[in-house]
Amino acid sequence: MGRSKTDTGAGSATATTMAGGPEAMRAWQAVFSESTRFISDRLQQDLETQKAMLACKTPAELLQVQAEFYKTAMDQYAKEAAHLYELMSKATESSLKQAGTAFSRGYDDVPL
Repeated sequence: MGRSKTDTGAGSATATTMAGGPEAMRAWQAVFSESTRFISDRLQQDLETQKAMLACKTPAELLQVQAEFYKTAMDQYAKEAAHLYELMSKATESSLKQAGTAFSRGYDDVPL
């Protein structure tokens, strides 16, 4: 059974996240929030760079603005990737810990 054309899979992701319990949900929410914050900040910086590029009077000024933009963007993306990796590692660890306790069984409850 496939997804409908309007189904984004968000329901599945939310259900999976909630299955890990409240601690795991908070951890994954931090990942989603950080991703959204970063994208918003980068878009703002992209717009500011575009304004600076349009204000350039010479090709040398344009090259300087572009060089600064690329250097800054690459540094920020590298730093953000490391930060998101850390957040996702913690969220995954929390999810696995919660899933293990939710479905673990004791040896004395297995029928013989």
